[in-house]
Amino acid sequence: MEIRTMTDEQRKAIALEYFKRMDRGANLLELFDDHAEVYFPKWGIARGKAQIEQFFADLMGILSAVSHDVSSINFIQQGDLVVAEGTSSGKTRDGVAWRAGVTHAGRWCDVFEIRDFRIQRCYVYLDPDYGGADTARYPWLGPDCLVRS
Repeated sequence: MEIRTMTDEQRKAIALEYFKRMDRGANLLELFDDHAEVYFPKWGIARGKAQIEQFFADLMGILSAVSHDVSSINFIQQGDLVVAEGTSSGKTRDGVAWRAGVTHAGRWCDVFEIRDFRIQRCYVYLDPDYGGADTARYPWLGPDCLVRS
């Protein structure tokens, strides 16, 4: 096992590459350590590359497009931790579009642990109801709702 020292800028570059690859539909797995963890709301924790691959397949099974606003991501870094807060837009497989500031979805925060030039952990915090279909439990998501940006 090789341990290599990283700078904050190198960690930030890997986090940015994660978002860019996701938006292009490119290979994300090679950014992850073999024993990495990914958490996503309503999916749970994927442990190891096989489960992470399954998670991303499941996620892209409900999304037809996603675009992260990489130029406006806020980064907070401490040691191996990189916290990224930002906005996104996209479309679900059934044709519902979302955009931060226009619809309720699109704001997110990801917490990365990046060490040895690989993502060790990525915990995603967002509302996974991109299309706003969960209106029975949240009446403010009804057809007459106003988006508060």
